[in-house]
Amino acid sequence: MVIKVKVKKWGNSIGIILPKELVKKEDLKENDEIRINLVYDADLSNVYGSLKGKLKKSGQKLKDEARKGWN
Repeated sequence: MVIKVKVKKWGNSIGIILPKELVKKEDLKENDEIRINLVYDADLSNVYGSLKGKLKKSGQKLKDEARKGWN
């Protein structure tokens, strides 16, 4: 399950708050130990549009060619 939470300051530390639905679904209790796998959101804003004018074929034509062997 992937959820998105914000890290917040908590005294001299930082912490996260788990959504109630997740706590209930996973039957989490106080003092349970869990593992957290961090996945950062990628900033692709500089990529969008960077290939415009550099490709000889449209995106649709490239998709059509890729799909030819799917049948």
